[in-house]
Amino acid sequence: MPPVDISHLIQTVLIYTLPVLFAITVHEAAHGYAARHYGDNTAYRLGRVTLNPLKHIDPVGTILMPLILYFATSGAFLFGYAKPVPVNFDNLRNPKRDMVWVALAGPASNFAQAVFWALMLVLLIGMGVQEPFFIKMAQGGVLVNLVMWAFNLFPLPPLDGGRILVGLLPWKQAQLVSRIEPWGFFIVMALVLAGVVSTLWLRPLMSLGYGALSLLMSPLATLLR
Repeated sequence: MPPVDISHLIQTVLIYTLPVLFAITVHEAAHGYAARHYGDNTAYRLGRVTLNPLKHIDPVGTILMPLILYFATSGAFLFGYAKPVPVNFDNLRNPKRDMVWVALAGPASNFAQAVFWALMLVLLIGMGVQEPFFIKMAQGGVLVNLVMWAFNLFPLPPLDGGRILVGLLPWKQAQLVSRIEPWGFFIVMALVLAGVVSTLWLRPLMSLGYGALSLLMSPLATLLR
């Protein structure tokens, strides 16, 4: 295994810490807020409808796993997760329909954050800021949030995309897809390691996301020239 450049690791951690913390915190809080809006107060009662990152960080999934993977693959492959916000779908006013909106809230929050970081990037460049740290942080914010947006939309439970699919399918087909959930995480990880998710899902969707951001930012970028 090639040696890990510690100084590069520290720089990478500093650049990505803020975007990652916001990405996972707002993502999970958005699920909790949407669930509360549609009738389930489970996450709210447990204090999970909050922008306090400490409430959402999982010591293993958010910190230990990404670090181990960084060292094991020399930064070629990273994966992590936050503590899922608990949602009792039976408490929702219309469980099958509202499940879609609760699940969609997380990825939607990440796309909104990608827009925010893209806006920061355009403003920094437009104002002639030369400090590479802030430029890289804005670029990292766009990347992290687009990855979370695209990955979580993958249509397999327990990912958000799987729950959206269950909510949209007729009852019989929805029940069949729901049965995958206990093994869904392992199936997704196997597909990730095999390169299927990256090739057939992440890259096309992220290309679409970058294209949409470019289109949204082009008027402001033109004004700042």
